[in-house]
Amino acid sequence: MALLNSVNLLFLSSIFVSFYGVLSTSGNNRVLSPAVLARQKADQVTHLPGQPSVKFKHYAGYVTVNETHGRALFYWFFEATHKPEEQPVLLWLNGAANLLFLEAPVGVGFSYTNTSSDLSQLGDKIAAKDSYKFLVNWFRRFPQFKSHDFHIAGESYAGHYVPQLAEAIFDNNKKASKADYINLKGFIVGNALLDDDTDQRGMIDYAWDHAVISDRVYHNVKVNCNFSSPNTTDACNAALNKYFGVYRIIDMYSLYAPTCVNGTTSTTNIQLPAIQSIAPKTLSKFDGWHRKPAGYDPCASDYTEVYMNRPDVQKALHANVTKIPYPWTHCSNNISLWADSPFSMLPVIKKLIDGGLRAWVFSGDTDGRIPVTSTRYTLRKLGLKTIQEWTPWYYKQEVGGWTIEYDGLTFVTIRGAGHQVPTFKPKQALQLIRHFLANLKLPTSPF
Repeated sequence: MALLNSVNLLFLSSIFVSFYGVLSTSGNNRVLSPAVLARQKADQVTHLPGQPSVKFKHYAGYVTVNETHGRALFYWFFEATHKPEEQPVLLWLNGAANLLFLEAPVGVGFSYTNTSSDLSQLGDKIAAKDSYKFLVNWFRRFPQFKSHDFHIAGESYAGHYVPQLAEAIFDNNKKASKADYINLKGFIVGNALLDDDTDQRGMIDYAWDHAVISDRVYHNVKVNCNFSSPNTTDACNAALNKYFGVYRIIDMYSLYAPTCVNGTTSTTNIQLPAIQSIAPKTLSKFDGWHRKPAGYDPCASDYTEVYMNRPDVQKALHANVTKIPYPWTHCSNNISLWADSPFSMLPVIKKLIDGGLRAWVFSGDTDGRIPVTSTRYTLRKLGLKTIQEWTPWYYKQEVGGWTIEYDGLTFVTIRGAGHQVPTFKPKQALQLIRHFLANLKLPTSPF
């Protein structure tokens, strides 16, 4: 299931380190115990096979989140190249600060469990609980970052993961000891699954407005489908099959990007296993929803899977230490049931905004999977007061997209970007993250 993919570590990190690494944070002046230093040294990555050496430090390894079941999550953490001790920490869950990637839940990427029944009990609640436990234990391993501002970011199904983890931190901070308090300041999600009704309606409207589907298909879906209900009729099913049919020949994740063609097979057409009970409740029942994401370079995920399954690479990353019986994949094939997936994340987002956390939402405007249309419909449901109307923002001399500021939330579009914004517009994505972390408005004139 594409929305439950593990972080494409190699590909994303190559983008984020190139442009975001300068913002990462390293330690402060506190004295670390010999035991802590030894644990950090054990996780430090000293080289990557086939890759050039780098001047910044990075670490990878496992953090146990449930000792009884033997559940452990894999992480990859990058320190900054410039004054890391002065910068915040950013956790990327999919996925510009001390940059911390996390593969969650167990069963994706290199993260594992020794209790096989765990894989049939996964859901949003367990994912948030394990990710919170990961952070508590990770900060114990890297206490020099404990006092730094902390933010959470992610894309796609991270529209569930990020707000729910932020809520877990927000709630636990009220009763946590000083040692386990996490200095959470805000969160940012992109092309994010946030509300079943508006996400699904927006997908259909976006496809019609971008000349992907015909007037007849659009009319049939609108007349026969009720996205506020998980139940569908035969007429709705027939209309949605016509809708998904077009995405067998173009990339839903980036409408105008080429697809990856290896021999006679396009990665856009590779089928992923369906996951029962995952959101959105209607569209996720269709084969077309479970297609492997491509992107530009459209074959990047293919290269990554080969690289991450090399024994020398896994050794360098301190990964697969338990000899997991399945390969590392861009999207997990090991999860077939998802226990809980709320219909809407809006109540959680509203709670966090009211609690004083900074909230930004961004959207690449060529994504058909969770399109900008869906996100605009979703944010309208929040009913927030508009502080600054729809305004262009700039990257150097060019319009980077548009932004609107609400009371407690900022929404940003990125012009020409697909589902994973940094993949398509890395420099604009860097500017976006920099301004989010600094709590600054994006530039509204060329510079």
